[in-house]
Amino acid sequence: MVETQYIPDLEEILSHRYDNGSDYWTTPDKRLIKGAPFSTLESVRYLLELGLEPDAPLLKDCADLIFGAWRENGSFKLYPQGAVYPCHTIHAANVLCHMGYASDTRLQKTFRHLLATQYADGGWRCNKFSFGRGLETEYSNPFPTLLALDAFRFSSYFNEAPALNSAVDFLLNHWTIKAPIGPCHYGIGTLFMQLEYPFRSYNLFHYVYVLSFYAQSKTDSRFIEAFEALESKTKDGQIVVERIVPKLAGLTFCKKGLPSTLGTLRYQEILRNLGRI
Repeated sequence: MVETQYIPDLEEILSHRYDNGSDYWTTPDKRLIKGAPFSTLESVRYLLELGLEPDAPLLKDCADLIFGAWRENGSFKLYPQGAVYPCHTIHAANVLCHMGYASDTRLQKTFRHLLATQYADGGWRCNKFSFGRGLETEYSNPFPTLLALDAFRFSSYFNEAPALNSAVDFLLNHWTIKAPIGPCHYGIGTLFMQLEYPFRSYNLFHYVYVLSFYAQSKTDSRFIEAFEALESKTKDGQIVVERIVPKLAGLTFCKKGLPSTLGTLRYQEILRNLGRI
């Protein structure tokens, strides 16, 4: 249920529903990640964050639209033309898991597909080299790996499959490496350390939030350092948004420079996961 104070935010997100040329924030040819920060997949996550129930007619229609991109091998093709990338499958699966579809037989097949396509270092990696090739591109891409772990926590593999331990270790290792890695050059630097909310990029808050669910992380010194860095940025136990893309600046639940009530609820989840509250 969306609380009254967030109705203007709901209306603002809905006002962008046709921006990309078709309904449900998509394009006429159904490109589900086109139009950031108001793509189909992103907009659904905002609505869920505001409290809109997954069984709301609008979100059920969005789920049907996303499942329309599912393929028999478990992957998702989010663009009508071009290659099918692991990150596309991961983004779609993650959103559908947050919508409550983790037990759907199609997503069960997607989980198996992701485990079968995991890279040697434990993460997930696209064979697309926009920045050229180098030693750093031999690593997986950290952000899609983080999103994959976020999706898997809704599955029966959560805290059970050794493959997910490898993914957790890959991300914890990035805390040590810090340098940009993977074909898409995800790094841990100034921008990463700025708290961004809602979750839509690779940053400290999102990183700690997802990893806090995994038993392997909780006693790892690398994770503890990351958590302490996040904790040091809170104000009176609240999350203060440090970075937001300009097109989301009008939303009240994630105002830059101000405490976020909904963001703080996510932080409290971290604390519960760690037994701090």
